[in-house]
Amino acid sequence: MQNRIEILEANLQHDRLVLISQIQDGQDRKATSRMLVDSDHFAFVYILEQEESFQYVMLNEILWPKIKQALAAEVPVFLKMGKQEVELAGFHEELEYLLENIKDNANYGEEMEERVKQIFL
Repeated sequence: MQNRIEILEANLQHDRLVLISQIQDGQDRKATSRMLVDSDHFAFVYILEQEESFQYVMLNEILWPKIKQALAAEVPVFLKMGKQEVELAGFHEELEYLLENIKDNANYGEEMEERVKQIFL
């Protein structure tokens, strides 16, 4: 996947989950309220728009426990890029939809399904 944004750290605060990226310039990136699954790399992917292209926020398996806590607490999720933060709109709804789809669905691969079950289900 081109235009990947890797997450270096996830900080769960009392009112939000902040995903800290390697990007130092957050200008002109907009949340799309869309996510997909990268089952080859065991990741969820949040899609951002930047001008006429897309960028993919990679939510690797190591982040899943913090993401699960944010889901349970129903706190918004933000992406921090340098000094700027963007709220990842629709994050909970999209992730919950994907989790429900992955459950008992071999289309995502047995290993992806098992890893998702261990953390989220």
